[in-house]
Amino acid sequence: MTYHIVTIFPDMFSSYINESIIGRAIKNKLIFVRFYNPRDFIKAPKNNYRPVDDKSYGGGPGMVMRAEPLLKTVDFIFKKLKAKSSKSKAVLVINFIPSAEKFTTAFAKKVSKKYTDIILICGRYEGIDARVDKILKTKKLSIGDYVLTGGEIPAMILVDCVSRQIPGVLGKYESLEEERISSSEFYTRPEKLVYKGKGYKVPKVLLLGNHKLIENWKQKK
Repeated sequence: MTYHIVTIFPDMFSSYINESIIGRAIKNKLIFVRFYNPRDFIKAPKNNYRPVDDKSYGGGPGMVMRAEPLLKTVDFIFKKLKAKSSKSKAVLVINFIPSAEKFTTAFAKKVSKKYTDIILICGRYEGIDARVDKILKTKKLSIGDYVLTGGEIPAMILVDCVSRQIPGVLGKYESLEEERISSSEFYTRPEKLVYKGKGYKVPKVLLLGNHKLIENWKQKK
């Protein structure tokens, strides 16, 4: 899987993709992450000012990302993919907006099997010119009913969740929580934790070694 991330702030991803499981997956060439800055696709005038945003038609307090730089960026990605292989690539283009369909693990599992390349457009300001969605036929997704300052964090979430579904990224298949009985309540050593004079014990059922009772406990949780 290769993620093509379209963003004007690529440095936001540096620590995230170089650490832990995602960093190891990249090192082992199980996933690839490429960055493309729309500013690089604007012909620079003498003062080198390359605006990616402009005022919104119809008014409003914020700016909107212009269509041309984004379209040129995605065109470049498609040309790069075509030149790399004569075989048809399964490519998905995603734009994140709060009002769209919710991103889920089920969606992550599906795209991990169906696509070889995912293009993630990280909007900023009020969002991107709607004509980008119409021209590219983007898949619009939301990570929740709230507004963020940009699409970079949603892109990180998608990269994380989809990458988990790719064989070899996690140490063991059993690590996929959705593939086993799991609860949101976990315990580890010590068996009895003393904090500010008060004792907190691990539930007795987890110490008995009776897997059927443990599984029933997890189901209830």
